[in-house]
Amino acid sequence: QVQLVESGGGLVQAGGSLRLSCAASGTIFSISAMGWYRQTPWKQRELVAGITRDGTTNYADSVKDRFTISRDNAKKTVYLQMNSLKPEDTAVYYCNADIISTPSMALRHYWGQGTQVTVSS
Repeated sequence: QVQLVESGGGLVQAGGSLRLSCAASGTIFSISAMGWYRQTPWKQRELVAGITRDGTTNYADSVKDRFTISRDNAKKTVYLQMNSLKPEDTAVYYCNADIISTPSMALRHYWGQGTQVTVSS
């Protein structure tokens, strides 16, 4: 069984910073791509940032130059450093990872439970 556990969300004023973490645990053979998504009640879940195993990153245009995604493969953890936060960044943030549990199993997509980020104006 694989679990993704997020932490680091909360309430922050506009212009502030937060750092999200997501740790994978359980039966894990390898982790390829990892990423962060966000969702609000009025928008579909959208990709915020993604990172491959070798560190190649991609970002939504709305967060470029403000957010930074990184990962620690030894700790099976992905991070999202969020700076210059805006009220429109308010959302539930979800971690995602593509994981192979054992060599005989296919790659599966896993989601964390979500962490609320609220940015006040």
